[in-house]
Amino acid sequence: MDAEHETAPALPIQPQMSAAEYARSRHSVWLSAAALVTDPLGRVLLVKPTYREQWLLPGGAAEPGESPADACRREISEELGLTREPGRLLAVHWLPPDHPDITPGMRVPGEIRYILDGGTLTHEEIAAVRTPAEELTGFEFVDSTQVEQRMIPVDARILLAALRARLSGTTAHLEGGRHVGEEPPLDRYDVRVRSRAGGGLPWHAEPVPAGLEVKQAWGWLFVPDGRVVLVVDPKNRLPALPGGTVEPADTSPEDTLCREAVEEAQATIGEPVRLGWVYDATGEVYGGIGPCARLRLTAPVTSVGPAAVDPATGRTFARLLATPDQAAALLGWGEPGYQQAELAARLAEDRWGIPHPAPAPITELPPT
Repeated sequence: MDAEHETAPALPIQPQMSAAEYARSRHSVWLSAAALVTDPLGRVLLVKPTYREQWLLPGGAAEPGESPADACRREISEELGLTREPGRLLAVHWLPPDHPDITPGMRVPGEIRYILDGGTLTHEEIAAVRTPAEELTGFEFVDSTQVEQRMIPVDARILLAALRARLSGTTAHLEGGRHVGEEPPLDRYDVRVRSRAGGGLPWHAEPVPAGLEVKQAWGWLFVPDGRVVLVVDPKNRLPALPGGTVEPADTSPEDTLCREAVEEAQATIGEPVRLGWVYDATGEVYGGIGPCARLRLTAPVTSVGPAAVDPATGRTFARLLATPDQAAALLGWGEPGYQQAELAARLAEDRWGIPHPAPAPITELPPT
């Protein structure tokens, strides 16, 4: 027979399944939802169950037929006494049946957990929170440097991934507490946020008074697309603006910022402009010298070199690019941080024509 007219072998007949048999063949897993809720400083709300030692995000198991959003909405009402609409998906996590953090003796078929954005509570809403005494002993807001002391390891990793996804405008996909695919920069460098009311020191958007010594200069440094450079010391994992202590060899705080930008971020900058200052009443970090000022400046980045060791610390800092608002959130200075970010962005546009950036995920300046 001509090869063109050969008959293909018949495919084996697939057994027919009833609807009930098909339903029984499907994967059965647990489904839960939790909310990432913060206070005005960016600290995350945790609740303390009566039935376990570790703390949790507000949330819990979905009831039969209940969607993750409905479950999250119900749990917020039951656990916090608040009526709140869940926001966007921050993280979705698959917990396998054999994960080591599962309570010994508990049979888990696997769990899919959704972490939804619960938004930021006002001081009035925080005062209105009521937790059910039979289920929770209370609640607390903690910053991301504290979560591992409060939660089991996998829950801490899920919370941190969800928080970083919120800060970066992304969504995390996790399995067993680990990212699926490439880790985003905030997770790769295990970035934390230490929230400080008022930035810890009073902010003044005005010239430094005569006679008040300037001991420190930090800068909002803008790249052409409107984002700013942040550096992360691998020792403490906290984001910071480039800058540092005014050294005796520096001719001015502006000279300090230019030097520190090169040493920490390998960035050369244009002429810095002063934004304002914060008041340090004791100067304790400088040996208790008494009242002094810590200056905040802004400048355009003109070029960037390969990552290199910072001569002051002997460590190579990660270099991130974030919108001014993202940078303010990561710095953990509260409202004064956002005021600085807005002022710096406005000045960058007016003086150097640098536009306000479009929303975008936080990225890393490549090491090379």
